[in-house]
Amino acid sequence: MDDTAHAQVGKGDAFLDVTRSLSGRTWRLRSADAALTRRHQLALGLPEPLARALAARGVADGEGEIFLAPTLKAQFPDPSSFADMDLAAATLIDALQDGRSMTVFADYDVDGAASAAQLVRWFRAMGVELPIYVPDRILEGYGPSPAAFRRLKADGVDLVITVDCGAAAHDALACAAEIGLSVVVIDHHLMREGAAPAVAALVNPNRPDCRSGQGHLAAAGVTFVLLAALNREARRRGLFAEREEPRLTQWLDLAAMGAICDVTRLTGFNRALTAQGLRVMSAWRNPGLKALLATAQAEEDVASTFHAGFILGPRINAGGRIGRADLGARLLSTDDPAEAAELAAELDALNVERKTIEQGIIEDAIRRVEQETNLAEAPMILIAGDDWAPGVIGIVAGRLRERYRKPVVVVAIDRAADVGRGSGRSQPGMNLGRAVQAAYDAGLLLAGGGHAMAAGLTVRPADLPELRAFLCAQLAGEAIEAEGLDGLEIDAALTAQACDRPLFDAFQALAPFGPGNPEPTFVATDVRIERAMTMRGGHVRCTLTDAYGGRLKAVAWRCEDSEVGRRLMAEGGLVHVAGRLRADDWQGRAGVQFEIDDIADPRRVTA
Repeated sequence: MDDTAHAQVGKGDAFLDVTRSLSGRTWRLRSADAALTRRHQLALGLPEPLARALAARGVADGEGEIFLAPTLKAQFPDPSSFADMDLAAATLIDALQDGRSMTVFADYDVDGAASAAQLVRWFRAMGVELPIYVPDRILEGYGPSPAAFRRLKADGVDLVITVDCGAAAHDALACAAEIGLSVVVIDHHLMREGAAPAVAALVNPNRPDCRSGQGHLAAAGVTFVLLAALNREARRRGLFAEREEPRLTQWLDLAAMGAICDVTRLTGFNRALTAQGLRVMSAWRNPGLKALLATAQAEEDVASTFHAGFILGPRINAGGRIGRADLGARLLSTDDPAEAAELAAELDALNVERKTIEQGIIEDAIRRVEQETNLAEAPMILIAGDDWAPGVIGIVAGRLRERYRKPVVVVAIDRAADVGRGSGRSQPGMNLGRAVQAAYDAGLLLAGGGHAMAAGLTVRPADLPELRAFLCAQLAGEAIEAEGLDGLEIDAALTAQACDRPLFDAFQALAPFGPGNPEPTFVATDVRIERAMTMRGGHVRCTLTDAYGGRLKAVAWRCEDSEVGRRLMAEGGLVHVAGRLRADDWQGRAGVQFEIDDIADPRRVTA
């Protein structure tokens, strides 16, 4: 790998002088300390671009080795450092020994399903089959409710373990206390200041009094730490004298699924959990994951964040979005290959249906945004539609945010109930959750909350115009700063010829990628676009060539009607193309493909 690969820097803050790309962004060379880069290079024997990437990701001197080879042994936290973790383990072992009736209550997404499956598998190893309850997204909404808890109590359940939900379900937890239903909460969502709800135990690294320092974990990661606490407590009580101790590492693939699909920060212990989990996943021993991979017609390759986030995750989520909410949890917890195949086929069919529904809403929303005067020019976009599927509006909001590069809230209106349920996604520098909370405090919402980059809300349809004006006013002051933050961070600029398999393989040492450890972004400089063609779904394929004889296969997803897509289809002329490298192992060729994220036309660049 050429050590001068990143040398083509631009003037000022703009990389290659790109202050406004075809997607409207400024390109910036990812900042890295030169001295730290050199120390990584010498200590680890790395080529300079890779050492620079380590430094740019905040890996300190002396921490490079554990970053490149993360281990659970070195980074596993003490379970006792989590508030209530020991209490939760003792409560669950008490229930196990006393033969009490228990149920795991899970959220309907991948993180909830993966968390539930871990608990089911641990209790199964201890001789108890743990039932799963997943609320229906449409009929019951998110998380536990008083009605659900009363139903479980009436069915004879003594103890409920909530996973990936429950920490903010104050009404439901109060109801549980009234009816004598014990609850152990395993969650990771943000909690407000104040006393924790009165429950048997509440484990959440984001509760204000938790000192674990593991607030970036998904619920599946918190659950995995709970399994360690359960093993420790069971061992202390002598429960393994005549029974084999559950081997927790076999379920690391489930912990990794939650971490990746919940888009958590892959640093520290969470990085080790994910890296080791992908290794376990690569054996494809979980019947559900194996069946789902086969249904998707994907090869049983070495597992990556792509497998988890783009092949498996969307299919698992499809059940909670438009089908039966418990399908994902059942798939991940079954040991029966026949049942797994049946569930996987159902989820795959639902995912196809989900994509059709999603695309229809996206097209409808874009048409409305661009037909309504000044809607696209506002600081944020709020768009609503009758009978839009609530299960997919979060995905739609994300797609529209990518297109318009500003916060977007999509509201599905149920006229019969006179209510709208909305989901929003935001831009860096614009705190959508805070704006939604302000709208709730102002009496414009029936419910609402979230964090800086995502939020959910419930609103009366008649209040939508006032809500739109309120959110625009709240976010207007942040829009200018956000525009400055809306840049594309580049790791290196290379020729098309240099974008080869050795470069891809070298940078794979940084994997797994995600928040806190972004996938490397490269620029193929001064390339010509050839053989461009559109594909079903609005994608564009092409070939990038350079003056050195380099030829690089490339693809840009969902871009046909964008500036990037139009430039690709125009072909000709020299451009800079930014994106990521992907392995291309079709028919054993061991090559690479360039996944295009953005384009800059030097003829339009301003210095």
